[in-house]
Amino acid sequence: MASILGRTLKLAVPAALAGLFLASGHAAAQGRGASDRTEVKVSLVAIPVSQGDKAWATGGELRVPNPDSAMDAPQTAEVRWPAVVILHGSGGVDSRGGWYARQLNEAGFATLEIDLWAARGVSGPSTRPKSPMETVPDAYAALAFLSTRPDIDPARVGVMGFSWGGVVTMLSATSAVEAKYAAPGQAFAAFAPLYPVCWAYNRVPGLEFKDLTGKPVFIQAGELDRYDDPDSCAQLHAGLPDAAKAVVRVVTYPGATHAWDRREPDVVINDPFAHKGKGGPTPFTFNPAVTARSTKATVDFFRETLAARP
Repeated sequence: MASILGRTLKLAVPAALAGLFLASGHAAAQGRGASDRTEVKVSLVAIPVSQGDKAWATGGELRVPNPDSAMDAPQTAEVRWPAVVILHGSGGVDSRGGWYARQLNEAGFATLEIDLWAARGVSGPSTRPKSPMETVPDAYAALAFLSTRPDIDPARVGVMGFSWGGVVTMLSATSAVEAKYAAPGQAFAAFAPLYPVCWAYNRVPGLEFKDLTGKPVFIQAGELDRYDDPDSCAQLHAGLPDAAKAVVRVVTYPGATHAWDRREPDVVINDPFAHKGKGGPTPFTFNPAVTARSTKATVDFFRETLAARP
């Protein structure tokens, strides 16, 4: 949940245009270490979101594999892809979302990375929402958007996120949040938060994580993440009720800081939420070895939880 702000994909549009494609095209899966075997259709979309008496359009990049080129494409006349919603960190859209999107596309998943900041006019730490809970409606609006598409299987939509987006992913795995925000007949089927600031759950008001939906949750954390203690995520898991503990898996990577998979220049940020809420310096150090492990683990998790039809 860093206070440093990076590039933001500016996709805010009038609500009247919500749901329309803003642009589209085709692109091969690319990126450092990525193969180019899967062609995808890339569309910039606007997704209608509402909360109380407020309404806005959240922008996103939708990537849908071409069934003729994807190595793991379902062999059916009409393809309905499993899909993953991707949620950025508090610095906005950066290299992480695109990297995981391309690897998931290669494995036969559609992806939708949404921009939580543009429609809100976030320009720096002082203008971002006070709590990740305020951006939960965007995640469920993305789920609703995907669930109505004929090329997406609504029963096989997962969600993942980084830091701030990881918190939203964690909250979305709770029964109370799903009951409040999910449309009838719609639900996320799997949750993959990365470094989601584990110390805060069931301590900070509004960040409850106990009564879960029963769908699988895969938490990945770094040993050197200065938001947490090295064992914060493991301790969170150990303290869960048995029913929740059974569906949550935690992996902590030795030598990994917060945002180990962020390819922008390494930085040290000061965030009041770091060091278990005491605040202080927090390094973001790119770790290619851990990134390779977390990427494979994320793709494998979604293969296990979404690839097979229920």
